Amino acid sequence: MPQPEHQRAAPRPPARAASGGAPGALRVVPVASGPILDARTRLRLGQQLRALYDPVIDEALDPRLAELLQQLDADRAGGAST
Repeated sequence: MPQPEHQRAAPRPPARAASGGAPGALRVVPVASGPILDARTRLRLGQQLRALYDPVIDEALDPRLAELLQQLDADRAGGAST
């Protein structure tokens, strides 16, 4: 199975030890509105996710799972009419 092309992040430097040899606490930077992705980035992300999920969606459904889903649909339809 071919792996998607992506860049690996640079290795992170080791955490500085606080007193007692334990790693230091993580610094939290609040973000008011959250990250903003431009249209080109959203498009590329969507294409990559689609490429990953399309093979999963196209797989045959296990017959037992299909039967359970049909029973769930029937139960929902029966409960809605009462």
